[in-house]
Amino acid sequence: MPATQQRDHGGGVDAAARAFGGARCDWLDLSTGINPVPFAVPPLDTTGWTALPDSNAQTALITAARRFWDVPPEAGILAVPGASAAIAQMPRLADPARVWIPAPTYNEHAASFVAEGWQVTPDPGEVQASVLVNPNNPDGRLWGAGDAQGALRIIDESFCDVTPEATLMEEAPRPGTLILKSFGKFWGLAGLRLGFVIGDLVLIHRLAQMLGPWPVSGPALQIGTAALQDPAWAAETRARLARDARTLDGVLKTAGATPLGGTSLFRLYDVGNAKGMQTQLARAQIWSRVFPYNARWLRLGLPDATGWARLSKALA
Repeated sequence: MPATQQRDHGGGVDAAARAFGGARCDWLDLSTGINPVPFAVPPLDTTGWTALPDSNAQTALITAARRFWDVPPEAGILAVPGASAAIAQMPRLADPARVWIPAPTYNEHAASFVAEGWQVTPDPGEVQASVLVNPNNPDGRLWGAGDAQGALRIIDESFCDVTPEATLMEEAPRPGTLILKSFGKFWGLAGLRLGFVIGDLVLIHRLAQMLGPWPVSGPALQIGTAALQDPAWAAETRARLARDARTLDGVLKTAGATPLGGTSLFRLYDVGNAKGMQTQLARAQIWSRVFPYNARWLRLGLPDATGWARLSKALA
């Protein structure tokens, strides 16, 4: 695949505005699963901008992450410049062979493995690696500790912070296991480009060598540390997201859609004609997510406080 070709994702509001009109600032982007009420960025030490990230700032972030996710002491943890940076590198941690990536799921995993010469298979038997997205995007499916297969086992928990009880963190110390955490989605700061890989110490060390020194910016270190040290914000946010997800299901049911699952950061619906509903919403400058493999599925993230009335009116 050419490096300039972008795979199917949420986002793309600029292209939507070119197709349907309006400036970017006019649009309500519900095509992603990003928290619409982000963590409030604290005042930053100016050295975060002017100096190379120092070891104390990196240690503070890792310490906060270990505590927040209750990472087993035997497991390693690495901060990375966004989960996608780790996804692109992890297939290089083992010799190419067969990898089980149950579909449908987040498509960057399969693309990264294929780019490194792996064969993606729908059969979990006799594979050398596996990727499980827990909870799965877009349907919210949860996996168990025994589901991962192969010598390299990647568990993507980018959306798991809304349901911490579903984490498979106890698997992190197992040889060959890597658990991926995204910061941008739950904390609503996707532009910060911060993520974490937790697991096998040997693999964590190799991944760190691939990414090189200072993979995470100084401001990201400071903001990430502050957010991970605020469990009260996390608890309040989980409760609010759960309420808003139920409200969103009610709004879509009224419009004739059938909820199929998801998480409290995004909801998946059977709307009959997904492209038709996407166009209907786009004419009101509301962007949604459709899928090339299912013409009936529409995925919506949560509106912010001002977006609920716009969405209801556009669906009426």
